[in-house]
Amino acid sequence: MRTLTILIPLPPTDFDPTEAALSWKILRDAGHTIHFATPDGRRAYADPMMISGYGLDPWGWIPGLNKLRVIGLMLRADRYGRAAYRALEQDAHFLHPKRYDALRVEDYDALLLPGGHAQGMKVYLENKTLQDFVAAFFDGKDAQGRHKPVAAVCHGVVLAARSISRATGKSVLHGRKTTALTWKREKSAWDLSKFLARFWDPDYYRTYRESPGEPAGYRGVEQEIKRALARDADFIGVPRDAPHRFLKTSGIVRDRIDDDRAAWVVRDGNYLSARWPGDVHTFARQFSSMLNEHYGH
Repeated sequence: MRTLTILIPLPPTDFDPTEAALSWKILRDAGHTIHFATPDGRRAYADPMMISGYGLDPWGWIPGLNKLRVIGLMLRADRYGRAAYRALEQDAHFLHPKRYDALRVEDYDALLLPGGHAQGMKVYLENKTLQDFVAAFFDGKDAQGRHKPVAAVCHGVVLAARSISRATGKSVLHGRKTTALTWKREKSAWDLSKFLARFWDPDYYRTYRESPGEPAGYRGVEQEIKRALARDADFIGVPRDAPHRFLKTSGIVRDRIDDDRAAWVVRDGNYLSARWPGDVHTFARQFSSMLNEHYGH
């Protein structure tokens, strides 16, 4: 049984620590090898506020007082995400990533696209070289002529949506079903930031803002992805009759390695998607199972 090699591309800064590091840890612990890539081949750094919680309270702009955390302790990555990130910072592949322009589809068995919401994510989301690689990975096939497994969470789904297949001239997600960060959840975090947490920096939770004349949410994750899909209905949110729906939609409760009640993950063939850091234990475990199923482990 050969070792599978998974690629996780990252921006230079501001990626979500849970989505990248916890995915890495669960996949590594399952016996897989994980490589990383950045635009310039230098190590990446997670969004510091998602690690420390500093600056996420109403007084976060005041020197000295910004070290007092209340809301920040609730909004930052939980202890599992923070511990995974500390371990990730010791990983040789993370410290010595590939360059985007050196990536080759044939070098990897699977691809995982994490997210993050702060402004540094734009380098990742807008990079044409990375978009072309993601599209080529979706279009490519393994030695048995099958499409390779791909996973994306949160803003990682935006990167996939922006990646245009050479075969079809459309987004690689056109014709696929997916989930991602919903507008309801994105707006809730944005409102919290605007009116309470970081009122002096109200757009911290919005990677992109609407231009004049655009409706609310037009530049949000959900609406951008829907514009890339074959049908709006291919964006799959939590249905009203889903078991444990409150846990899945509260925006407060996160899943655990042995408890998937709060998670919402959508699979469509060889493609797996999730919404936010609170889904990542389940997301990464399911992706590992997909790899085992696909490659016969």
